[in-house]
Amino acid sequence: MRHREHHNVDRGGWLRAAVLGADDGVVSTASLMLGIAATSASKEATLVAGLAALVAGAMSMAAGEYVSVSSQRDGEQAAIRQEKAELSRDPEGELREIAGIYRKRGLDADLAMQVAVQLSAKDTLALHVHDELGLDPKKRARPIQAALVSAASFASVAGLPIVAMAVAPAPLRATAITVVSLIGLGALGALGGWIAGAPMFRAAVRVLVGGGLAMGVSTLVGHLIHLAGY
Repeated sequence: MRHREHHNVDRGGWLRAAVLGADDGVVSTASLMLGIAATSASKEATLVAGLAALVAGAMSMAAGEYVSVSSQRDGEQAAIRQEKAELSRDPEGELREIAGIYRKRGLDADLAMQVAVQLSAKDTLALHVHDELGLDPKKRARPIQAALVSAASFASVAGLPIVAMAVAPAPLRATAITVVSLIGLGALGALGGWIAGAPMFRAAVRVLVGGGLAMGVSTLVGHLIHLAGY
């Protein structure tokens, strides 16, 4: 009988990034539209602003993620090159180093050296990359994937307040944007909690409070600008 376990930490980091990107898409787009609508701007102007926020935000997320993850990947590759050079220069010293890691994990000195020798016989570099550097080949940084996921998640959910604005009657536009956005944020917060294995309700409330506060502040600023006559 097979023993199967599934841990939440096994879920890809890209999925968490997608949820965060989607949260940002709703909050930033809805907040901007509510702020502009509070100045008594026309429906057309508010929609254009929302669309501009969607495109600009998606591109910004993609660029930011690409640069950030590329820097992380560069660091990983530099560490691997350094480890490869050290293995070529002093293989015995590196063998003792990896055995020392196993001793710290609880093995006695002789057994630790035996394990190090046996595992090194298959792929020495891969062994050191995993156990010494702590890098998992399956979880290596992927800049293009991160950029595409972030942009797509931002743009797909940022459309919620835009659609709400487009279809709602004039007196209910701000309310529609707020309600639809909060529903989307609540769902995304619960999804984020599920991915992390955390309580979904608490995660949803946390996102709702943060998003609601951002939209409220933006609306207030819009009202103040309108009252100032701009």
